[in-house]
Amino acid sequence: MKAVFYEQFGEMPRLATLPDPTPAPGGVVVKVEATGLCRSDWHGWQGHDPDIALPHVPGHELAGTVAAVGNLVTRWKPGDRVTVPFVSGCGHCAECASGNHQVCESQFQPGFTAWGSFAEYVAIDYADTNLVRLPESMEFKTAAGLGCRFVTSFRAVVDQARVQPGEWVAVHGCGGVGLSAIMIANAMGANVIAVDLAEDKLKLARALGAVAVVNGTETSDVAGAIRDITKGGAHVSLDALGHPATMANSILCLRRRGRHVQVGLLLADQARPPVPMDRVIGWELEVKGSHGMQAHRYGAMFDMIETGKLQPEKLIGSELSLSDAPATLADMNSFKGTGISVITRF
Repeated sequence: MKAVFYEQFGEMPRLATLPDPTPAPGGVVVKVEATGLCRSDWHGWQGHDPDIALPHVPGHELAGTVAAVGNLVTRWKPGDRVTVPFVSGCGHCAECASGNHQVCESQFQPGFTAWGSFAEYVAIDYADTNLVRLPESMEFKTAAGLGCRFVTSFRAVVDQARVQPGEWVAVHGCGGVGLSAIMIANAMGANVIAVDLAEDKLKLARALGAVAVVNGTETSDVAGAIRDITKGGAHVSLDALGHPATMANSILCLRRRGRHVQVGLLLADQARPPVPMDRVIGWELEVKGSHGMQAHRYGAMFDMIETGKLQPEKLIGSELSLSDAPATLADMNSFKGTGISVITRF
């Protein structure tokens, strides 16, 4: 199969011909029809994820058709149209038994703990627990765009933040995660404020439902600007980028008893930033993380997509070929472009 891989962290990834994968007894092989490019892939390539073993094929936001099944798989057959959570559960541990596959003690992550989907084929373990059947009406590129960004945002907004109609929600960072969160919070009836440094991204944020925007290059006090707009602070705030500054702004822009959700990854030397804990304690703020979404929660999201309340296809920014992936991956930390980039040509 054709695949993008690297043999050392930080070296330029390259397109190569690698052996086709075979399914584990409880797994499947998926023929990849589309796969998203995410900044998490960039972090992995930089060596920020200790679970990655070299050499490595990145890619974790995938959609395609089942090509082969292991002999213990009961729910899937070749030809089924599927996607998979980027954090997949083993199906046997205590967390999986409680329905929290996204924090499985023995989780499988394509593109991190195993070779990923920047390839014509990808092997997926624990298939009966984790594969998600795609609606026939959904294009593969849209399903890949759901990837880790849209589904993580769905769980962050709906399950972790518990956003209610009429609440003020601040979203810090208007990349794929942030734009997804803006669309979802707007669909939940919230008043959304988008924060970013780039006017083109803020323009798209408005088109997706933000009622106000804050450009961080135009104010030295982002949190104060949000408190002014909301007349006291946001009820909910999400750091959708993953940076010590956006995390702090997200907490400091909240009103009393507000809820902060950390969605963007903080890795490497930023993994343990200072937290304004005096504000957390004094104002009784909630601070939560959000790490993917379980396969069994996709149905609620698909219902909102099929009724038109959510339109994730609007988040697709560019379609690429597999040969474009190395250069695009290497350039991801520049934050160029808007929306989600998806590989659709192999």
